[in-house]
Amino acid sequence: MTLEETEVLVVGGGQAGIAMSEHLGKAGVSHLVVEKGRIAERWRSQRWDSLVANGPAWHDRFPGMEFEGFAPDAFVPKEDVADYLAAYAAMVKAPVRAGVEVTGLRRNPKQAGFIAETSAGAISARNVVVATGPFQRSIIPPIVPETAGLTQIHSAAYRSPEQLPDGAVLVVGAGSSGVQIAAELRKAGREVYLSVGPHDRPPRRYRGRDFVWWLGVLNLWDAEATPGVEHTTIAVTGAEGGFTVDFRELAASGITLLGRTDGFGNGKLTFAGDLARNVTAGDANYFALLDAADAYVARNGLDLPEEPGARQLGPDPACVTDPVRALDLAEAGITTILWATGFGRDDSWMKVDAFDEKGQPAHERGVSSEPGIYFLGLPWQSRRGSSFIWGVWHDAKFIADHIEKQRGYLAYEGSAERIQPKANSKTPSEKETA
Repeated sequence: MTLEETEVLVVGGGQAGIAMSEHLGKAGVSHLVVEKGRIAERWRSQRWDSLVANGPAWHDRFPGMEFEGFAPDAFVPKEDVADYLAAYAAMVKAPVRAGVEVTGLRRNPKQAGFIAETSAGAISARNVVVATGPFQRSIIPPIVPETAGLTQIHSAAYRSPEQLPDGAVLVVGAGSSGVQIAAELRKAGREVYLSVGPHDRPPRRYRGRDFVWWLGVLNLWDAEATPGVEHTTIAVTGAEGGFTVDFRELAASGITLLGRTDGFGNGKLTFAGDLARNVTAGDANYFALLDAADAYVARNGLDLPEEPGARQLGPDPACVTDPVRALDLAEAGITTILWATGFGRDDSWMKVDAFDEKGQPAHERGVSSEPGIYFLGLPWQSRRGSSFIWGVWHDAKFIADHIEKQRGYLAYEGSAERIQPKANSKTPSEKETA
């Protein structure tokens, strides 16, 4: 069997794969990028129609190219983000093969490296960078059976309110996707229920600066993962020009807030009694960032306008003070449950020793426990900003540097024999006693 060969195979043609290709190209490393769909496919086909980037254009981009036609503080629509990534790939001359799916990966039994089975034939590579990202498998908790007579979809399959059957909608999940979809459905005239779990709630803007700027100057983007933090949901949005998510305001718009969804039986969903606690904890996270920002302004003598109104919260709505603990779906008229409950990985195609006992990638900053295997685009891969466009660019550079260093070691052809000292030379101990 004739194998196509490359030094590095990059699996995935999204933001991670493109960033990886740029750095490998600069280092002169032979590589190939394969993508089963189009470049940045998930931005095009696995996001809802009105989605925009959660960070402003000046920040959420690669260092080498700005978003053409957008103001620095604009939030770029999803299709334009995908176009940007495709244009960037062309600019750095990334060798991307679209429409090629990798179906298997194993160690090469005859030489160093790996063999990838793809829909276009087998490829041999000395190194493999898995740049498939974290959004591979939609997670829907096994709470409501399919026999319940409801439409159940994941946020990845949602496109617009018109897609859903008539009736009320329960949105489960209070991260960026959940709150934006719930707000969109409410504005479309739907009756909406929103199940709110633990979350962080940063201000969209404060004292004239976007929260991404504050996280930058406060060195919070470079924070390393701590147990539990890497799974924290963040309620933030760039919709409608960007605004701070306030669950009290969502309730005032007519959305009924509920606690964390935890059970189903006899046509009724039950909810944990944690709604007030979750909202209060989100408020605490919000105020903590305001406090840190104020301290930074004072310490550095910055001329940024005070914003006392940012600390004023409205009263808790009735759905928080007197929470609904059980909901009869038929009586509430709920015909759809939309699960904004995140994603999982699918690494079943990888037959290599690069995973821990829980089946998660075993790595240090993307360098896996299996020599020659690398991961890129993981949440908190090296820092808080790793899953953002600009963050993955820096992680890709680290991996490219690591691959280049390994090339140097493997190119060494010196002797392992002991070097004998010259006849008239003295050992260190002899010099000391001389």
